[in-house]
Amino acid sequence: MTSFDTSPQLNVWRALLALAVVFVMLATTGWTALRTHRESTALQASLTKWEHGRLHGVPLPDPEAGPTRLTRFFASLTPEEQARLAHRYPLAVGNMNGAPAGLRYRANRVALDQARRVERARMHDSRLSSAGQQDAGSRMHRYESLLEPGRHILAFDPDGSGRIAEVFGNLDRAQRISVVVPGVDTDLMTFQKSYRQYTAPVGMAKALYSAERAARPGTRTAVIAWADYTSPDGLGVDAATGLRAAEGAVRLNALLNALPGRTTVAMICHSYGSVVCGVAAHGMPRRVTDIAVAASPGMRATKASHLDTTARVWAMRDATDWIQDVPYLELGGLGHGADPVSSAFGARVLSARDAQGHAGYFQPGTDSLRNLAQVGVGAYDAVTCARENDACRSGLPGTTTAGRA
Repeated sequence: MTSFDTSPQLNVWRALLALAVVFVMLATTGWTALRTHRESTALQASLTKWEHGRLHGVPLPDPEAGPTRLTRFFASLTPEEQARLAHRYPLAVGNMNGAPAGLRYRANRVALDQARRVERARMHDSRLSSAGQQDAGSRMHRYESLLEPGRHILAFDPDGSGRIAEVFGNLDRAQRISVVVPGVDTDLMTFQKSYRQYTAPVGMAKALYSAERAARPGTRTAVIAWADYTSPDGLGVDAATGLRAAEGAVRLNALLNALPGRTTVAMICHSYGSVVCGVAAHGMPRRVTDIAVAASPGMRATKASHLDTTARVWAMRDATDWIQDVPYLELGGLGHGADPVSSAFGARVLSARDAQGHAGYFQPGTDSLRNLAQVGVGAYDAVTCARENDACRSGLPGTTTAGRA
């Protein structure tokens, strides 16, 4: 059994290593990486157009209004009126928390088709370099893939590296919803992979959706692959700070507060995505009952209780995951705090056996995926804990058995 605790001497060495890494990163990349990205121009243009729009001579509501207000507005419209808005303001409606999920899917199909045509034209633009034309072709093919029948795109922003979210299952009828929050280097082009598919958000969400249905066939589930934030680019300064996590947390909680109904929600957060979930935790609605983190570099907290959430906090890490060697501390805003699988942190530690390193937690057949699925559907009595005599299943609804190794 691998111990998750570290000696004081090792913590000192990790602190020194962290400082050395910080100086190297600052010397090579500078502080410019800490600046926030500008607002997405295409999305902002669509929102501005909405703000000046009217329906039957009546001004449209503020797109930044609360989801309850926007939900009431869309509910007051006929299907024809909703469709008209989706085609007139596709990016605005497709990313509008409070709009019905089905309408967002429809609006995003319009926006994706428009973006596809733009990239197809750029492929033959003589003003672009061959590399630029090739990039246009890659993006066009990605949009074509996202436009395939049966795909439910909940959010889409084509600008920059892009942001996107996709739903698997029926979001309106689901009895349990899981939200997969991925880590660094996540964008439109890495959202889905044909090679090592379970290392990308689409593959992660598909695998989790299948595992949840296998865990509780009678429970209607939905899984959201949520890449609707600007993740750090690689393992530079951005990945060592909480800036991207803070920005992502705002967007994540906006989504959570706008999900339909009162369905229970579980957060499934991988790598830097666990930093996002940690920062967002205190603002999550009470319907979020579980936050499960895998391969976490920290949650910007020293203890699970400091996350200020009513949700149960779960953590897992494979014994071969390189993330265990990062400095689990926070110095001057760099680093993400305590190790979530350490005894001192206080999370419920799950088995991640056979997870196959840092990117393998969603691989079918692994303890890690089974455990994440059990948490997602609330089958707490079936989870496998990482330690003998551990209390990771104590005090859970419908569970009386202590955790097992």
